[in-house]
Amino acid sequence: MASRRPHEQQDPDGRTPRPARPRSGRLRRTLTAGLVAASVAVPLSGAARPEAVPAPAPAVLAPLSLAGLDARYAANRGNILDAEKMAEDHGNRRRARALEAMAASDRHFLSFDGRDGGRTAEVFGDLAHAERIAVLVPGSDTSLDLYGRLRDGARALADQLGPRAAVIAWMGYETPATISPEVLTSGRAAAGAAQLTSFVASLRSAAPAARISLLCHSYGSVVCARAASGAEVSDIVLFGSPGTGFDTAAALHTGATVWAGRGGDDWVADVPHISIELPFRTVGFGTDPVSRHFGAHLFDAGPGGHSDYLRPGSVPLRNLARIVNGRPPQQTGEARHA
Repeated sequence: MASRRPHEQQDPDGRTPRPARPRSGRLRRTLTAGLVAASVAVPLSGAARPEAVPAPAPAVLAPLSLAGLDARYAANRGNILDAEKMAEDHGNRRRARALEAMAASDRHFLSFDGRDGGRTAEVFGDLAHAERIAVLVPGSDTSLDLYGRLRDGARALADQLGPRAAVIAWMGYETPATISPEVLTSGRAAAGAAQLTSFVASLRSAAPAARISLLCHSYGSVVCARAASGAEVSDIVLFGSPGTGFDTAAALHTGATVWAGRGGDDWVADVPHISIELPFRTVGFGTDPVSRHFGAHLFDAGPGGHSDYLRPGSVPLRNLARIVNGRPPQQTGEARHA
């Protein structure tokens, strides 16, 4: 096989060389790829998880309706305050402070459950009058204690979308840790997909005329892929994705338009796109979503890294907003060849 020049890098589908990405994240990418290799070689018995901060069971809510949003927001504020008190009594001041901030009067939650790391759905924008709704599905290491980055991204997207649009930061499943065996398998995604499908159905029932899009980051793209066939949405957008567990976009069996993008310095590009059958589970998520073989519509995700997609003023944030608003993304370079 002919050797490539050092300044060139093979395309994901193996066809044409392209300039190599900046290597500022070389160490992190190398460590992540090493984790994949080690996890394939070592039996996956599951990583120990830290003890969960106790929280009360939330109050049972009426079915989601736009007319009842204010009452729903108030009920979830009460759920958050109850969880804050229990965290304080347990001696976890960090969790208590995070919950205190969530209970602010200007914050609006469609759902809240403080147990087992937390499950939430926070609204940014006027959901009652929204014509376009983006459901932001996060990846690994997202919990009540690390919720700030998801919230910041959702707020930036809502600002970019403009009026008559709303963003829902959906933390509706137990996310895996980035450095853990669970992040290499679809177990957490399977449970999350069931919850996501149910949530989208309730949202669709409450707002039947709205254009709904799923925006799926990193491991969240595995969740969205598994939910795709049962979720009535207009777009499914995969960004920073390690793969979906499906060989092609067509295999998702969805009527939604499937988009994919990856930043030029995103370390996930160097995670091997493999799928290996082990006795009790499958490791890896297979085809690269930005490869021609997968067949998604590509969008320009700029030169940034794995955590830069929702950064204010960035190329990917602008393009994500365009997709949610039903407009074609602005394409440059290789992204034109979707």
